[in-house]
Amino acid sequence: MIEKIYLDINIIIDLLDNTRSNHNDSQSLLEYATKNEITITISEDMINTIFYIVKDKKSVLRFLKVIIEEWRIVPFGTDVINKAIDISMQKDCDLEDVMQCLCAKANECDALITNDKDFYSCEIESMSAEKFLMYQ
Repeated sequence: MIEKIYLDINIIIDLLDNTRSNHNDSQSLLEYATKNEITITISEDMINTIFYIVKDKKSVLRFLKVIIEEWRIVPFGTDVINKAIDISMQKDCDLEDVMQCLCAKANECDALITNDKDFYSCEIESMSAEKFLMYQ
C-alpha cells in the first residue's frame, strides 16, 4: 500500500493551471491522497519555480501557505546533489529529474508521481497521476 508519495513539479503545475491537459487527474490525485491520509512530499526548490511559472501569483501564494502546513517539503542536500550530478554525467540524463528521483528515494517515498513520460528511474516506482488513480 502506498503511504508516501513524492510529486514532480509537473503534477503541481497541472493542479494549479486548469487549462493543462492533466489538470483533472492531478486534482483527483490530490483529493485521493488527502482523503486517504497519504503523505505528500515535494522538494523545497519547487516553491520558487511554481511561483515563477504559474501566472496567478495570489492563487499560488495561497496554495503555498496551505501546502507548507499539510505536505512535507524537503531539501535535496549535498549527497543527493552530488550523486545526481554523477549519474547525469555518466548516463547523459536530465539532472533535475535525477535529483527529484533521488530526493524521493532518500525521503523513503513509496512512489514518485510525474506526468513526464521519460522520467529517470532510480529504483523507486514512478507513475503518472492517471496510473496512480487506476491502481488505487
